[in-house]
Amino acid sequence: MKSAGAAKKGGTSPVTDVLDYTEYVKNNGLSLLCTPGNDVESTTGLVGSGANVVLFTTGLGTPTGNPVAPILKVSSNSTLANKMADIIDINGGEVIEGSKTIEEMGEEMLEYIIKIANGELQSKSELLNQDDFIPWKRGISL
Repeated sequence: MKSAGAAKKGGTSPVTDVLDYTEYVKNNGLSLLCTPGNDVESTTGLVGSGANVVLFTTGLGTPTGNPVAPILKVSSNSTLANKMADIIDINGGEVIEGSKTIEEMGEEMLEYIIKIANGELQSKSELLNQDDFIPWKRGISL
């Protein structure tokens, strides 16, 4: 679990499992993964656990990708999405602004993920050749 808010980001889905770093997903449903706070170590762990596409929520605009699976950056606000349009795939700020409902944003995100998974689109990190990969070496992580 990258942050205490990770469970909240799962919506109303019940948590079905808590996994250690890079432990492969065993159960259907929402699994939480123990990772450090470092963005690249965290996404490396998600992909190592079997994620085919990673939705990475960001309020600061971390420019990161992965050589194995696409990392889709979802901005928490429109200011970031506009300022860093070259790295942000999805503007989640439209929900906060009231221009889209959570349901509308969910449908838009699902359609985008399907296009990424089908190879119809490339993530911004793929277009920028951001192939970041840092395994977590247990202990303090900066």
